[in-house]
Amino acid sequence: MLQVENLSKVYQIKDRRVEALKDVSFTAEDGEILGVVGKSGSGKSTLMKILRGVETFDSGEIEIDGLSITPESDQGVLTRQRQITAIHLQRDFGLWTESALNNVAKRVYSRKTGYETIPTEYEQEYEEVMSEAMEYLQVVGLDKKAKQLATILSGGEKQRLLIARQLAKKPKLLLLDEPATMACPGTKQEVLDAIKNVNSKLGITTIVVSHLPEVHRYLAKRLIWLDGGEIREEGETEVVLDRFLSLLGEAGPLVPRRDAPPAIRVVGLRKRNYLVGTGEVLKIEDLNLEIREGEITSLIGASGSGKTTLLKIFQGIAKPDEGAVFYRLGEGWVDMVEYSRERMEVRRNLGIMYQEFALMPRETILEQIGYKMGVKGQDVIDHAREVAEELGISDKVLDVIYTLTDMMEEDAKAVLDKLGLTTGIFSELFPRFPATEAKRYAEPIFQVMDLDISVLDKYPHQLSGGEKVRASLALILASNPGILILDEPFGDIDPITLREVSNAIKRINAELETTILLVSHHVDFVREISHRAVLIDAGAVLADGDPGEVCDLFISRCDAAYLKETPKTAAAPGKA
Repeated sequence: MLQVENLSKVYQIKDRRVEALKDVSFTAEDGEILGVVGKSGSGKSTLMKILRGVETFDSGEIEIDGLSITPESDQGVLTRQRQITAIHLQRDFGLWTESALNNVAKRVYSRKTGYETIPTEYEQEYEEVMSEAMEYLQVVGLDKKAKQLATILSGGEKQRLLIARQLAKKPKLLLLDEPATMACPGTKQEVLDAIKNVNSKLGITTIVVSHLPEVHRYLAKRLIWLDGGEIREEGETEVVLDRFLSLLGEAGPLVPRRDAPPAIRVVGLRKRNYLVGTGEVLKIEDLNLEIREGEITSLIGASGSGKTTLLKIFQGIAKPDEGAVFYRLGEGWVDMVEYSRERMEVRRNLGIMYQEFALMPRETILEQIGYKMGVKGQDVIDHAREVAEELGISDKVLDVIYTLTDMMEEDAKAVLDKLGLTTGIFSELFPRFPATEAKRYAEPIFQVMDLDISVLDKYPHQLSGGEKVRASLALILASNPGILILDEPFGDIDPITLREVSNAIKRINAELETTILLVSHHVDFVREISHRAVLIDAGAVLADGDPGEVCDLFISRCDAAYLKETPKTAAAPGKA
């Protein structure tokens, strides 16, 4: 059904020639689910884009359901390639603000019209289109949600709706790039079961790219291992996975922390979140929690359990309805919930890394460290207050501006617009550190992160996947924050790179004695890296203690069959 012969692709990135794919050849049979695994940068996403017809290639031939595609193929062939293939991307949530049924029906009718619309009830095709759309919803297990607004579906339901929309194209080849990697185990199970059902009911040939070994064990009987743009191994899933995971480095030691005093105290927290159309969806009631100094504490829980809301309150970005979040500052405590002059000093001591962490593409790592230290370095608050006074900016407004330095760029811009300011205010209030000083601060951090000092002078595109993640961590750590908050930033990196990152975080904790608060859905990672795990369920603490025991309880509550199929002896991330 799918045959790939000697496929090659080269990218020219500034002064660098990157061979993304080198003479790749393989086949996928009718109705087969074929897995693709490999480290970050191995060529997996490039392969998927080429198969979809949205990326050119330099040499070789692809045959899909009898259609031959070469680098010389005309536009008609490429159009046909895109008609018979469909791709589902992990981070794509492009849905209409209409019912789930209408979302699929629009895609069904687009096969005739070329654009997404729905025939009126009086048109001849109406019943046929809606009936076909309902069939696809049934295949992905969403028929009972047909009339529900797409935008208020859960994360797993949205993922399944997106798959239903791809099925409505009637593709011959379905491409799944990291399906539900960032989701919690329960949500991931929903998506994986939908993929299995699609394959069973419709028999569509499917290519699955995933960094997670357990996903391939659950879905694919055959696996391809891409390494440096070449197929290193192809064969039975378990055999290929064993060889791939043999590259895992040893898990570094986790330094014990005993009888540590609290660094953060959450007292009587209450918060209710509402979503239009569903009513109350989250209720945190009288939550009390302590994060101990020098420990690595992981918050785990199902999607929608309240972890992200809680983390935003910890950061002082979201405000609870009641309660306080106290941070130790010297001999006293500062409440992050309420404004005070001391709150900026607490925030200066925080390092925050989000799911969508990003390095600035046009600046070297050293230049970016200089900027970060201008925001988080010693004495920057006193300087910012002097400049703010000259500009007529009150201390309360300055406090808000300083909060924005820890927020995602788009969110920060929206707040600045309301204040009548631009992003230029950051450089006025927080000038970047000179390169010589930034390098002096960065060198010991790079040693802890096991990064070569030459990385300082490189641009992000010149770094490997593992180097990018560790450089992002080094960026945050350059100002030596006492508390590091990590909001699921490692959910979609391969297990070999994840082991490198895990060891780097443990070295940070051991050598710098940094207090680390981590949110993750990756239970093996949590087991390996944590002194303590806290299970959050429906806005409450359900379990708090040994990471292994808390993770086992979480998995049992998720009823995640794909995790239960993982061999106990497998060299999975987290199995030291």
